[in-house]
Amino acid sequence: MAARTKTTKDRPSYRCTECGWQTAKWLGRCSECQAWGTVEEFGTPAVRTTAPGRVTTSALPIGQVDGRQATARSTGVPELDRVLGGGLVPGAVVLVAGEPGVGKSTLLLDVAAKAASDEHRTLYITGEESASQVRLRADRIKAIDDHLYLAAETDLATILGHLDAVKPSLLILDSVQTVASPEIDGAPGGMAQVREVAGALIRASKERAMSTLLVGHVTKDGAIAGPRLLEHLVDVVLSFEGDRHARLRLVRGVKNRYGTTDEVGCFELHDEGITGLADPSGLFLTRRAEPVPGTCLTVTLEGRRPLVAEVQALTVDSQIPSPRRTTSGLETSRVSMMLAVLEQRGRISALGKRDIYSATVGGVKLSEPAADLAIALALASAASDTPLPKNLVAIGEVGLAGEVRRVTGVQRRLSEAHRLGFTHALVPSDPGKIPPGMKVLEVADIGDALQVLPRSRKRDAPRDGEDRR
Repeated sequence: MAARTKTTKDRPSYRCTECGWQTAKWLGRCSECQAWGTVEEFGTPAVRTTAPGRVTTSALPIGQVDGRQATARSTGVPELDRVLGGGLVPGAVVLVAGEPGVGKSTLLLDVAAKAASDEHRTLYITGEESASQVRLRADRIKAIDDHLYLAAETDLATILGHLDAVKPSLLILDSVQTVASPEIDGAPGGMAQVREVAGALIRASKERAMSTLLVGHVTKDGAIAGPRLLEHLVDVVLSFEGDRHARLRLVRGVKNRYGTTDEVGCFELHDEGITGLADPSGLFLTRRAEPVPGTCLTVTLEGRRPLVAEVQALTVDSQIPSPRRTTSGLETSRVSMMLAVLEQRGRISALGKRDIYSATVGGVKLSEPAADLAIALALASAASDTPLPKNLVAIGEVGLAGEVRRVTGVQRRLSEAHRLGFTHALVPSDPGKIPPGMKVLEVADIGDALQVLPRSRKRDAPRDGEDRR
């Protein structure tokens, strides 16, 4: 007699105690959260079916849906409104993530005070600090308002109780990793807890038409901590960036269901708090009466926003067999590429045996290829100890063959440079419409670009075909 085959109902089921992921067989490592030793048997899964329920709200043709309920309301901070697409939409859930100490709590406390009014209350929940600590920061940045309510809580049920009592139009939770639900096993910040807390607050936001700002932690790699599902659930994901040693802070839109993701908000962090910068280009420039060798200006695009930035370079005689190559705010690989192009295509031989230092001004980071031409000219200017002409900006990508390639947004970059008073520009061919009164020189390769630099007295070798006397 054949042995009885084991049916699906007899098979045990296994579940991860960390994130709740289920599987039909035991595994040493959870395939969802990648945790080791957390998969345990918990019994036979019951077969469940969902019966149709009563429809509470009838489906309507999309043209009959009232879109006025999704009208954005200003946060009181124009730079944040720019990134959000006009402001906070009722019922929207926004996740703000950034490095520790970058200024997330300071910015959101300022938003909480400016968004509070007679008709719109704001509830600020802190899970990382005490209420008195937040009050001290509010006094420092002048974020005091009678319609701003503050509570220090880490229990999800208590936070939902505060929502019933205060009935806010805006909820700010700092941070989502510090809140836990007593109905879910696991420590605060775990995947199961973060998923439950975020889900409950998202449901509350949609039901109450309440805007919610959630502060999220990041990992050492800069990614948002917690399950990836958190980013899928929320409506907007904002990345708060900045070097803690610099004043500049950038807020980028990573995901936005109500606007574009190519806008960037610029802020300045100081002792009195954080303020928006409608014109941040002044942070990245050094105004001088006379030009200095080794400096060149360019226009970078942060999202759709053009910013004029300064590239500086310095070359000195090396005291060691292997010359130093130090960069700050620039990609080391791109600087090395520009050095190779200058030596091979520009015939500048004074760079190989010298220490070279290159940096940007104001803590801005230039990573787009449009800054290649400015980097190359700054290096050539430093090598020849000859300054570039005054009020000149350089825009363009430089290839390994020495050609200068076109980049996106040239017209926008030229308009920003012209607005700030720059009169001359080096650009690739076919730049489009040129601002009136601005002189633009189209260059095809690095050799043409180097013609704006006066010949060096001692450090650069002559180009092929030129007089060598």
